[in-house]
Amino acid sequence: IESRLTQRIGITGKKLHTGRSRNDQVATDIRLYLRDEIDDILGLLERLQKGLLGLAAKNVNTIMPGFTHLQTAQPVTFGHHLLAWFEMLVRDTERLQDCRKRVNRMPLGSAALAGTTYPIDRAYTAELLGFEAVSENSLDAVSDRDFAIEFNAAASLIMMHLSRMSEELILWTSAQFKFVNIPDRFCTGSSIMPQKKNPDVPELIRGKSGRVFGDLVSLLTLMKGQPLAYNKDNQEDKEPLFDAIDTVRGS
Repeated sequence: IESRLTQRIGITGKKLHTGRSRNDQVATDIRLYLRDEIDDILGLLERLQKGLLGLAAKNVNTIMPGFTHLQTAQPVTFGHHLLAWFEMLVRDTERLQDCRKRVNRMPLGSAALAGTTYPIDRAYTAELLGFEAVSENSLDAVSDRDFAIEFNAAASLIMMHLSRMSEELILWTSAQFKFVNIPDRFCTGSSIMPQKKNPDVPELIRGKSGRVFGDLVSLLTLMKGQPLAYNKDNQEDKEPLFDAIDTVRGS
């Protein structure tokens, strides 16, 4: 980042490191990145919610069986079932919005672990970078990865919900149910059985949920034995965080 700034604005870019360490700079950069990614994912969730609301409105009177234990139980409407999916996404949205509040705290100025004697104005820097607050303890600020773990936990719940929706779509497209028909562009045929139409997209989403669950466990395991403050272990936080983000966005 310092190199890129220097390319763009010249020697002033080299002043980025004044009163700062790699430790607080990296912690800040991750938060800035994750904040933007959360905003993008919230936008994707909103689009999906609007789609479900529109489809539910068209199926207010479409009767279908409701199930318990995957056995026919009571009649419900398709619209009501879709709104159950909608409610799952409402909770996912609320969790991400709440997580964003803790992501959006600036550790910059904590330096390596004990702050700096340079007369910096952390509140002013936080305002310029769009942070809502500054971190209160420098030891915690440079070593904290709770915000990444919290995001991956929220991402895991999103993927769990998408997996449940996908499982129902897989069931509903089967010859035994025949409730819905997924367009051909989201399915594939068999290499040997011409009558087959396989629901590949929901199967892939269902399968990818396990990746994000694993990413969450990776971060928890990474952090569980670390003493204060920063440790090189934290270089391993990027892969599970980035993978969870990419998987949720792609699903």
